[in-house]
Amino acid sequence: MTKLKLGPIAEDKPVKVTVELPAPLHRDLTRYAEILGREAGKSATDPLRLIVPMLERFIATDRGFAKAKHERKD
Repeated sequence: MTKLKLGPIAEDKPVKVTVELPAPLHRDLTRYAEILGREAGKSATDPLRLIVPMLERFIATDRGFAKAKHERKD
């Protein structure tokens, strides 16, 4: 069995998502956006704009997912 970073998730149609974040996570996202902006020489990015790239990065670096995705194509 493949070891993924996430457990089973029910399939459903794509939907627009509204998410409530724990305050500490929102503070971390805000701080991350500030640091990212500073390093790029720009003002802070909206922290909510970080969520999609972070999720994409998470999925892209999940070796278990990549292996299972590849096996499914065969």
